Amino acid sequence: MGFYAKHILPRALDFACSMKPVLEQREKVVPLAEGRVLEVGIGTGLNLPYYDASKVDRVIGLDPAEEMLVRARKRASGLPFAVEHLALEGERIPLEPDSIDTVLVTYTLCTIPDVFTALDGMRRVLKPTGRLIFCEHGKAPDARVLRWQRRINPLWGKLLGGCNLDRDVPSLLKQGGFAFDTIESAYLDGPAIASFNYWGTARPS
Repeated sequence: MGFYAKHILPRALDFACSMKPVLEQREKVVPLAEGRVLEVGIGTGLNLPYYDASKVDRVIGLDPAEEMLVRARKRASGLPFAVEHLALEGERIPLEPDSIDTVLVTYTLCTIPDVFTALDGMRRVLKPTGRLIFCEHGKAPDARVLRWQRRINPLWGKLLGGCNLDRDVPSLLKQGGFAFDTIESAYLDGPAIASFNYWGTARPS
């Protein structure tokens, strides 16, 4: 692992993912989680303060970057619910089938290389009554913005840990075996190429 990936990238991602419009999105979706929660792509733990402690029994945070989990463990200190950290990719979920009440993914599907394997794993571990809660940036609905997303995407991904600007989040979730309970979308404040968001809840179809 190079110096940039180990020392610069975690700080850059923590900064970008903690900007006010993004935190406001986290505040909308994270409190919906309940029971035993699997957070895929926990990163530096930015969601942890937004969980409703009265509804959550345990959070299992999955992330492949140990240097990100160092920060997540600090943010988990003192929380009134248990937090477990697993340094694994989203494609490798080492949990029993039907063992999770809520899967939470925020600003994560953009970076997982094999997103359908990851979604299959999420469906596998969810209980029949469980649900997926998501908030992701992705493909913009405006042709001009989308053209710029596609032009910039190769460089963007190299600088930001494999992040893709133009993933079609609703299509990925449907193809990955989920049916929406709710889904909303809008541009957040910020550069249009990176600010179109999708959020909502879904269940295995």
